[in-house]
Amino acid sequence: MTPAPLNPTPIVPTVTARHPAGRDPIGHLPGPMRVAIWMTLAGLAFSAMGGLIKFAARDLHPFEVAFFRCFFGLVWMVPWLLRRGPSALRTAKLPLYAARAVIGLIGMLAGFYALRYIALADATALSFTAPLFATVGAAVVLRETVRRRRWTATVLGFVGVLIILRPGVTAVDPAALWTLLAAATTAANVLIVKRLTDTEPTEAVVTWMVVMMTPMTLLAALPFWETPSPTQLGIMAAIGLCGTLGHLAVTRGFAAGEASLVMSFDYLKMPFAAVIGWLAFGELPTPWTFLGAAVIAGSAAYIAHREAALARAPAGRRAAGESDDQSAS
Repeated sequence: MTPAPLNPTPIVPTVTARHPAGRDPIGHLPGPMRVAIWMTLAGLAFSAMGGLIKFAARDLHPFEVAFFRCFFGLVWMVPWLLRRGPSALRTAKLPLYAARAVIGLIGMLAGFYALRYIALADATALSFTAPLFATVGAAVVLRETVRRRRWTATVLGFVGVLIILRPGVTAVDPAALWTLLAAATTAANVLIVKRLTDTEPTEAVVTWMVVMMTPMTLLAALPFWETPSPTQLGIMAAIGLCGTLGHLAVTRGFAAGEASLVMSFDYLKMPFAAVIGWLAFGELPTPWTFLGAAVIAGSAAYIAHREAALARAPAGRRAAGESDDQSAS
């Protein structure tokens, strides 16, 4: 799980052979069909969560909404903890979990704050930049080899950002920059999750995040605290439930198919967010938003496809593919 609120979908699978997602209730269906079902459900859940966050943040400070999102996310993980016991959280990687929580805190606060001021469809479109930031981070921080084709796709993706923001034509909304910060932290967390899921169960990764981030977001929320009404508490419980269901659906999707196929369905969030923004808030996305989102999504999908293709190839063919990347113009 990745904690950023706008596009929490992992860029890489968080389900490993060592720690499977569990028995799939629709496991009798073909893999691609299961991916389509689970990722459609995830898109609906995450888009609904974004709409509920935007609605709740109209009356409560976004930092307080972020606290309750973490708190109720923890509540929804309690049944798993009761079944498995405290030993399920035993780990030798607390520093890595702590780093993930701090980065996730920055992204969640930035994303929740942005949703108060930016159209839901625009926020969703900009959140698709997370795989682009992940590519940059993998090259700069992890020193991974990123060849010319993927660099080209990354640059084109950021051109999509410029299409949406149109700097110099219209004033750039500062909230859009907060959304990009949230996407960048999502990318950073994905790089951490890649390390954690080598040895850690998926449920533990999810639970440790909310265990650590709940007190962190509480400290951030206290200066702006207003006692929520029962209705507001119900809305924020629904936010936590949507987030939990969305992450479970994404986990099932990654277990059912390759990352490149899963990511192609992830972009269903865009039309879902556009419809919710229009019906709930009267927000009409501009053609520039859809055009920019298409450019970003196409670039991110190519990156996911290329990484999956290289991962499947034998060592010799993988090296040849990387050489093709390097020599391609």
